[in-house]
Amino acid sequence: MTTQTLPANRRAIMAIIMASYLMILIDVSIVITGLPRIQAGLGFSPVGLSWVQNAYTLALGGLLLLGARAGDILGRRRMLLLGLAIFTLASLAIGLAQTPAWLLAARAVQGAGSAILAPATLALLSTHFAEGPERTRALSLYAATAGIGATLGLVLGGLFAELLSWRAGFFINLPIGALLMLAARRYIHETPTHSGQLDIGGAASSTLGMTALVYGLVRAAEQGWGDWLTITALAGGLGLLGIFLLIQARARQPILPLRLFASRERSGAYAARMLFLGGMVGFWFFTTQFLQGVLGFSPLQAGLAFLPTTLPNFISAMLVPRLTPRVGSARLLAFGLLACLSGLAWLGQVSAGTHYFSGIALPMMLIGFGQGVVLPPLTVFAVAGVARQDAGAASGLVNVAHQLGGAIGLGVLVVVFAAALPAQLAGVPLLAHRIAMVMDGSTVMLSLALLATLVLILPAHARKRVPTDMPAGSGQLASNK
Repeated sequence: MTTQTLPANRRAIMAIIMASYLMILIDVSIVITGLPRIQAGLGFSPVGLSWVQNAYTLALGGLLLLGARAGDILGRRRMLLLGLAIFTLASLAIGLAQTPAWLLAARAVQGAGSAILAPATLALLSTHFAEGPERTRALSLYAATAGIGATLGLVLGGLFAELLSWRAGFFINLPIGALLMLAARRYIHETPTHSGQLDIGGAASSTLGMTALVYGLVRAAEQGWGDWLTITALAGGLGLLGIFLLIQARARQPILPLRLFASRERSGAYAARMLFLGGMVGFWFFTTQFLQGVLGFSPLQAGLAFLPTTLPNFISAMLVPRLTPRVGSARLLAFGLLACLSGLAWLGQVSAGTHYFSGIALPMMLIGFGQGVVLPPLTVFAVAGVARQDAGAASGLVNVAHQLGGAIGLGVLVVVFAAALPAQLAGVPLLAHRIAMVMDGSTVMLSLALLATLVLILPAHARKRVPTDMPAGSGQLASNK
């Protein structure tokens, strides 16, 4: 289905795509402000609590490429509807969870639903909005939704956890999911299907490999690097990922065509995105624990405390199309990474005596501004110049880098958190010190993302006469709001 055949439905299609993507994003962050209540209610250990996030992100990241390939073969509207159905039913199961195992299993199923839903949203956007200024504006709005959804989820999670229950944040997905399914059936027409087969072996090896790798990292935080199960999990994870690459190199229809990495620019965008999300997950996951565990904020106060991130994020994302012709996409990306890096380095100075405004809110503004600048060009670079037959795989790979970067980053940062044990500190001061060390670790990851941008993206982009840059005057997606 081409963009020209659906002029009357364009706004409705954009609204459905954004709302579906927003539901995923809100759900990822809505759990964060409820983590202390989830831990107390279901009996998670401090380190084990990270699996509430990782069970979801690993299933999502590991199955994204399979979900994207399924959309190419079976039709993207069909996958959108299937993803919405699985996601919605899993949300109900999470809200009813009575044990840690029940909740983690339901979170994994919910992640599988997101793995079908997320690439369908981006692929539908790519097929309904022509490459050039129109698609760039749509992608800017899509990327801006990421930051806004994350903050909105934190606020809603705090609101529900304090006034009702952390479970309410998942029950709310039921009416929203049902409405989106009805709207998608009415307004979105099915995309052409293609003959082919699903790469089950590739999906299984990548998902199991990433799960084993992250499990090894989290177990190392609890049992140490000498533990035999830690070593086995890490070695097994790396081995399975090696098998995944061999399968992709030999498969007739791989879920990850290795030709996508032929572009230095795209490879740099994937690497920078993984490192960026790996660092940013520490900000989202551990700052809420600082706000509640050190500053004594309630869940609602903790959610509202993230608002200094939201407005700068939205403003900077909407300014990206106007700034790009003057600065260049790659330079703008580097500038945004530097802003986020500076904010995280500032947060790395927190202690038990830190004040919210000077020690938390101000660096949050820097991080929010930087994130709004970073995500749009990263998304554009990651899908630039991709052949139409690889659109689904490229869209899936964007989300894979996003989700697995966060999962691996959280696993690494949990190790940093557990290792920070100075003998002279205990209680609240120790928690504050551990979180400060996590922010330092996040700063290192963003520094590596900046290095990938400077070494891989910027030189390649400079030789291309800026084809992915956004033309002047494309400041808003005015016709598609």
